Amino acid sequence: MAASEEEWAEVYVQPGESHLVRGPAILRTLLGSCVGVTFWHRGLSIAALCHPMLPSHPHKTKGKLSLAAARRYVDFAIRDLAAQFDALGARRRDVEIKLFGGADVLRVEEHKSRPTVGRLNRERALEVLRAEGFAVAASRLGGPCGIHIDFYTATGEVRLRLLQ
Repeated sequence: MAASEEEWAEVYVQPGESHLVRGPAILRTLLGSCVGVTFWHRGLSIAALCHPMLPSHPHKTKGKLSLAAARRYVDFAIRDLAAQFDALGARRRDVEIKLFGGADVLRVEEHKSRPTVGRLNRERALEVLRAEGFAVAASRLGGPCGIHIDFYTATGEVRLRLLQ
């Protein structure tokens, strides 16, 4: 008998963290300019959520950053979870990806021509996902306000709440 939703583990994924689970859980996070990427494989009952804060890993520091510090970067966090799913036997075409966040929550009046952190994060996420062979099944990107997400790993469902 499957565990009821009330019995599922609940994990709050902080900025700069990634969390992979086997079986039912609810992975939650709050996103502004950061992006949240959900990975879900129905057949293997594995799922993950990463919450990177900055677009690109500074390659000149390679080997100098801890794994936890490197997961703050969109490109590293996505590739790290992709490698974990590969190691667990998941084929990338069978992994459902959903992408959220990258909002422009901070007003930038003086330099309108400069891209915001939110824009850089969402563009980098789409670029890396495409390069890694993942298709995005659903997304909610950009906008002026943050969102709270609840990722139900038993079903792959993601519920959103806009922050005002």
